Amino acid sequence: MTKKLLIIAFAGLSSTMAFAADLYVRNGGTGGAYSTVSAAITAASDGDRIIIQPKANGEAYTENLIISKSLTFVSETNYSRYFIKGTITINPAAGRVVTISNLTSGNYTINDVTVNGPASGGRTTINLWNCDLNNVYANQSNITTNISGCTVRGALNFSHGRATANKAQFITVRSSSNLQESSIAPSDVEVYGNIVDDVLSYTQPFYDFKFYNNFCGRISVHGIKAGGSNEITNNTLYSTSAGDVAPLWISLNSSTAGTGNIAIMNNAISFVIGQTNSCISNGSANVNITASYNLSTNPFVTDGTMTQSNNSGSVNMNFNNTTYTLTGMNVNAGNPDVKYTDLDLTRNDAGHYGGSNSWANYWPANVGNKPQINYLLTPRTMIGGTLNINASGFSK
Repeated sequence: MTKKLLIIAFAGLSSTMAFAADLYVRNGGTGGAYSTVSAAITAASDGDRIIIQPKANGEAYTENLIISKSLTFVSETNYSRYFIKGTITINPAAGRVVTISNLTSGNYTINDVTVNGPASGGRTTINLWNCDLNNVYANQSNITTNISGCTVRGALNFSHGRATANKAQFITVRSSSNLQESSIAPSDVEVYGNIVDDVLSYTQPFYDFKFYNNFCGRISVHGIKAGGSNEITNNTLYSTSAGDVAPLWISLNSSTAGTGNIAIMNNAISFVIGQTNSCISNGSANVNITASYNLSTNPFVTDGTMTQSNNSGSVNMNFNNTTYTLTGMNVNAGNPDVKYTDLDLTRNDAGHYGGSNSWANYWPANVGNKPQINYLLTPRTMIGGTLNINASGFSK
């Protein structure tokens, strides 16, 4: 597939969002605004929007924030982030929704976004759009985290939700202490189109997961939903350091060892052989793994029980973890079924550019200061009936 963007125009598409009140935060409280974000939070009511003016020369609002209301935080200046030097703690509650857009925490490792415990009696939703963050700790029960377009310098931890087009050192999906969720979300965990410098891992026994089109060093699975069906599709796994486990490593913990299914397909793999030469390792007898149309520059060696078809080793491919590109014999090497076709309707390319969730959807060229689509789900085939499209986006 040539790297072309699929551009779809939705005529007449509109979105209306109503906020109870807008509260402004400006340096020194000019124009009758609040001088601190904390003061605006104190004055706000559920459903309000807090509009923050970025300070001149990138200076910070130096304060720790505690959010115990449903609030939306945005920048007063389009395409410009406001800088909060401090921790952000979100206290969960049933039905609470906190949305934070265009925040930068600066390069300070202690300035984290943290959810303070599980929600009780319902779910809390956290939305993080176009932010520059240090660490995110949202791995609590009954919390849905949707994060897109963010840089996370350290770890992104969450228990349920959707992560698209983020760059992080680690992405970990797990529920703290694996506590049973009292309010089960109706959707799967979706991790699409992210850059993960190190490990993308999953230890969550309450939801199925879909890992599509990520560029990462390794994918590890240590807990799945009993009887569930999970997908690891069209990812690029590339590591230049010798490791002690396989790049696709399935090893369930005893406390989260549900019997389930994992489909591993259309992935492109290259790694330095360390303590193992396996491309895929299954250390759990109660997990049914099907592995097909995966490619590796290494000999295609596997460890453990799995059903295999059409996997290939010693394939000529070129990986670049600076530009996040993949070229070579991965082109048109994925599953030929029409449901996996690329954006140009040719056969699936193995790796992160392949299929309808192509990397190009989440990292478009020359996006600049424009609103960005962060999720688009359309059927690949349709015979009669109604065409259902599920999409979302955010403004910078």
